[in-house]
This record gives sequence, structure tokens and C-alpha cells, in this order.
Amino acid sequence: MPLLHNRVNGKVLKQRIQEDPTPRTTLSFYQYAHIPNPQQFRDELYQLFNHLHVLGRIYVAHEGINAQLSLPTDHLQQFIDSLYRIPFLNGVRLNYAIEDDGKSFFKLMVKVRHKIVADGLNDATFDVTNKGTHLNAKDFNQITDNPDTIVVDMRNHYESEVGHFTGAICPDVDTFREALPVVANILKGNEDKPIVMYCTGGIRCEKASAYFKHIGFKNVYQLEGGIIEYARQAKQQGLPNKFIGTNFVFDSRMGEHISTDIISKCHQCGKPADTHVNCANDGCHLLFIQCAECAQQYEGCCSTICMQTIHLPTTEQKQKRKGLYKGLQVFKKGRESVYLSAINA
Repeated sequence: MPLLHNRVNGKVLKQRIQEDPTPRTTLSFYQYAHIPNPQQFRDELYQLFNHLHVLGRIYVAHEGINAQLSLPTDHLQQFIDSLYRIPFLNGVRLNYAIEDDGKSFFKLMVKVRHKIVADGLNDATFDVTNKGTHLNAKDFNQITDNPDTIVVDMRNHYESEVGHFTGAICPDVDTFREALPVVANILKGNEDKPIVMYCTGGIRCEKASAYFKHIGFKNVYQLEGGIIEYARQAKQQGLPNKFIGTNFVFDSRMGEHISTDIISKCHQCGKPADTHVNCANDGCHLLFIQCAECAQQYEGCCSTICMQTIHLPTTEQKQKRKGLYKGLQVFKKGRESVYLSAINA
């Protein structure tokens, strides 16, 4: 029977990848397409990727695929050839990481989902293929020179906090699902102006641009390939870089520097910092920004309470978090006083 799931402990896998000197390449891709049997496609994909020593997070749904992964650099061409033999993925754009140490993922996870990005939309109510006009880096720079152009960051607040395009609207939201109605309300009355949307790799704007055209916006554009492709093109072509700060990424790197600017601050001491971490207390796992000094002082934790917790016996730690499910836990400016009181407790 073929192997269809990882069966090795995650901590063991993480240690393996940290100690493995094999050069690896981190990349991402997505494609909206009709997949009749997502589970069958998922199983076939897992076998293919596992054979090529791919690690990463891949979501498959009836509407398509969304993948972030890494693989041995020596296997890259074989991977591309195999991927492009899948008809609806033939020629799909691959977004390569800007800063890549090869340690972005430590296990292969391929999951079947209802949607490849949770958006809360009923796709049957509008034409999802009627998307915004794609812009390359040069076109993006030109259209955003127009003072009438409105630039919208379709990412979450913790992403835009560490980096964003100059002058962009950055909604204070935790999820893409939240962003759609919030942005619609912000843009109300500007239906005739050029609206340029961007995200990390393009997938969120692919759906958002079609939705905003559906609700009445006339001139909707999206940055093709997102921040990742923009940064690559700007560097290759010697274009002015309009992105300031760090591009947040959803893997163990947490971010890649697009410019040398640090526009965010440590959530514990307030010093300039742009390094996202998850609290070392597994019962908390809060995503927040921490400088090197605070990382040492709090031992990678978000508060003194969590720092004390990680020194408890493992059995006691497990008991404390038994039955708890907190969902997405991120530091947010609006909740700053709550977290600071815990930090200073």
C-alpha cells in the first residue's frame, strides 16, 4: 500500500531538516481549476511529491490547488517537469523565495479543503474568472504613480505591520475572510477610481479582484505574482522598489526582507524589530514580533507567565493545555494593553 501520510514525529523531522546540508529551494504556486475528485488528486500528488522529497503545505479543493513547499535543488527540474505534466498545471507560474535558507518546511502535508483560501464567498453568485487586470512590477510602479490610484493590501494586519507598499490601505483584520467586507466599506464611493490589490503571491487577489468587480468597482487591478514576484522583477530589471520592510511568509522563515527598512517594533519593548515568532509555550503559541534582546530575556515567550510555564514538567504543561483550542492567536494593536499586562505580570 502506498504511503499517503507522514508517520514521523514532527520534532524529529524538524531536527532532520535543520541538520541536513542538502541545498533546497523554496517556492509556491496556485491555480484555480475544476478538480472533480480532490481526494484522489491529493493522494496522487502526495505520492509524487514524497518521491521527490518535497516538504511543504499544500491545499487541494474542487476549485484548485494552493501550494507552498521546498525541495532539494537537484530535484527542481524533475519537479517542474512532473508538475507540468498535470494538464491544468502546465506552465503554472512558480514564485521562488527571495531569501531562502532551505529550512522553510520540515514535513510534507497535503490536505483536502473546502476552498484553497477561506474567503466566505459564495462563488456561485458571481463570475470568479472575471478577475482584475494583471500588473507586472513595471506596470504596478507606473499605475501607482497616479495620485488617483488606490492601493489596497489584501493581507492580514500582522503581515502588513512588518512590510507594505508605500501609501497602501492596510486593513486591520486577522483573516482574508474579514478583509473583503472591511475593504469594500473603506473603498465605498471610489467605484470609478483605479483600485490596485496585492498580496503575498497573488492567490488572494485572484479571488478578491473578481469579487470587487462583481460589486461594482470598474477599474480593478492586481499585482501578478504578488509581493514575491514584484521583488524578483524589480531587482532583475533595476526598477524602483516601492515595497518597504519585510514580506511575511507562512513557513518557518516567517519573513523575507524586501528592503532594509524596519517599520515595525518589538511587541515587548518597543524597539525596532521585524522578526515574527510563535510563543515557545505550546499552550499559547501567540504569533508576535520579538527583538533579539527580548527573545533572550523571555526565552522565546510572549510573557513572564508563559516563560514560567515552559519550565514546568512536560506532563503538567500538557495537562494545562488539555482540551484547549484557541484558534488563530496573533498579537494585535487593539489588544496591546492585554498582552502588555501579561508580559509585565
